[in-house]
Amino acid sequence: MPTTPRDADLPNWIGTFVAGPRYVQIADFLERAVAGGKLSPGDRLAPQRELAAMLGVDLTTVTRALAEARRRGLITARGSQGTYIAAPAFDLVQAVDLSMNVPPPPAEIDFDDMLRRGLAQVTVRADASLLMTYQLGGGTQPDRTAGAQWLAPILGTIAPASVIACPGAQSALAALILCRTAPDGVVATEPLVYPGIRAAAKQLGREVVTIAVDDDGMRPDALDAACASQRVQLLYLNPTLQNPTTHTMPESRRRELARIAQRRGITIVEDDPYWLLTPDAPPPFAAIAPAETVYIATLSKCLSPGLRTAYAVTPDTALQESFLAALRALTLMASPVATALATQWIHDGSALALLMGIREEAAARQDIARQWLVGNGPQTPWGIHVWHPLPSYWNAAAFSRAARDEDLRVTASDVFADGSGSPNAIRISLGGAATRAQLSAALRKLSGLFARKPSDAGLMVV
Repeated sequence: MPTTPRDADLPNWIGTFVAGPRYVQIADFLERAVAGGKLSPGDRLAPQRELAAMLGVDLTTVTRALAEARRRGLITARGSQGTYIAAPAFDLVQAVDLSMNVPPPPAEIDFDDMLRRGLAQVTVRADASLLMTYQLGGGTQPDRTAGAQWLAPILGTIAPASVIACPGAQSALAALILCRTAPDGVVATEPLVYPGIRAAAKQLGREVVTIAVDDDGMRPDALDAACASQRVQLLYLNPTLQNPTTHTMPESRRRELARIAQRRGITIVEDDPYWLLTPDAPPPFAAIAPAETVYIATLSKCLSPGLRTAYAVTPDTALQESFLAALRALTLMASPVATALATQWIHDGSALALLMGIREEAAARQDIARQWLVGNGPQTPWGIHVWHPLPSYWNAAAFSRAARDEDLRVTASDVFADGSGSPNAIRISLGGAATRAQLSAALRKLSGLFARKPSDAGLMVV
């Protein structure tokens, strides 16, 4: 049961305890206070015994909490002078990258240790010769079983034989375009879309047609009209926490689009990397229209890009065989070592623990974003990125360049558009900053840049 520290006149950075280690929660209080501006570099903390009395915990708990806060770079000890909030530690060379959509590092998980233990288990349990040779079948039986287990919260019970382990979502998308469209076939997408689908279609000589949207997502009437006038063979959708807009398509719209796909005989490609980060996500297309849908779920956005593993679920054996043939033609195979590590983590529970940590960290970072991105800020409490409209005096490309001059990286909206015009907005990824404090400092910089007009930005005085 939640408890509150005992003194009514506590410093405003102290929160309410919940279940879990209290020393970690005290460090979390400090981190949130630094990120939220309640504590600033140079502020002095009360002595440890006073803190223990205020918090209603023993001295050992406070000592452990301060050690954890020091590990996170939040505080610094100055001998007899006491303990102070530390200045943010930044790499003076590398910019803070808010352009790449990567999962944020969870504060309470030792990822290095998890990686070492996972690889140790892989080498103990697997035959090294099998890890270092060709595997052309879309994953071993344990890999496919792990994929089915990972996808069970989304799709329910599925046969491992229907799951294909792929070397990332991008190669899976390219393979589907290759095997499910003719040279004169068309891929239908929303106006703002993951750039990888356009890049793959272009390289394979396929046309991409943009379908109009409304507040619920792709318009069914517009899709139906496109199918009537053009040879639409694939319908690409990223319906949950869409990249870049963060929009989640409601179930009713998913069902309308599924009915059109069924009637028109087109394949739905459901690119769904964020479903597990969204506790209230609607059912996926693969559950609504399984016979028409190929479901793709990468681990890059909810666990780690380094795993280079995505799971594809196909509706029938014939499509699976043609998909595997196309996948082999493009990338030959997934890395056996990376896929085996993903399998190990799923089976031993590490993947679920990492997912829960990333979900919690992402929610905390969304809170920080709401603090600094006032007005047209985040539309969702979930996920690892933010879609932020710009003031009228900025355009997205100019703002992106100005941010780069401030050692920040964001992504301009035209990257996601088809070239016929894009909204005046940027995508801000929340996982690239190493800590919440670093993210808060970066977003504070961006907030200041929003308020400056382009004529003021980049002005150099020497």
